[in-house]
Amino acid sequence: MDFNVLRKFIILTAVAILMPLCAVAQRLALKTNVIGDAALSPNVAVEVGLAPKWTLDVSGQFNAWTVGNEHKWKHWVVQPEARYWLCERFVGHFFGIHALGGQYNVGRIGIKSLDFLGTDFSQLADRRYQGWGAGAGIAYGYAWPVNKHWNLEAEFGFGWVYTRSDIYPCAECGTKIREGKVHNYVGPTKVAFNVVYVF
Repeated sequence: MDFNVLRKFIILTAVAILMPLCAVAQRLALKTNVIGDAALSPNVAVEVGLAPKWTLDVSGQFNAWTVGNEHKWKHWVVQPEARYWLCERFVGHFFGIHALGGQYNVGRIGIKSLDFLGTDFSQLADRRYQGWGAGAGIAYGYAWPVNKHWNLEAEFGFGWVYTRSDIYPCAECGTKIREGKVHNYVGPTKVAFNVVYVF
């Protein structure tokens, strides 16, 4: 993965973490999505209270390694989300609207079980896709307080993502089969089970 991509991801993550710390008298949460962690995609999110029922959640996900000898699952994604809480922030039901953007380099990964989402993922078994994507969606979630500082949170989002990819015949090949292939995806844009620490 390009060093410039890594640098941009680190800067965006630092801004997301430091921005709320500059706000006085704001309540703030730090979290990780254990589903992403289990899928070898380390992630972190920061959520800051904006008003009694409004928060801003900014999550980032990064994976910079090759899985096995020929499999690639490299990517970075940033996903800001405005949330409206039905009772009080960080507790109970909430609705969100999010944007997302990032870059990817994936290939030699067979995930045919996801074909029901309207995309032919079977091509990933034999080819490599390198490009970028951006989109938006809506979400619903629920947060369970465990104690004063710890919460568990589940969320599901649905939306649209525009992608543009260069396609290669194998995970390590440098010769392109196709350049700038555009794809519009409609389906889940967020699936999370977060472990949350509330300050």
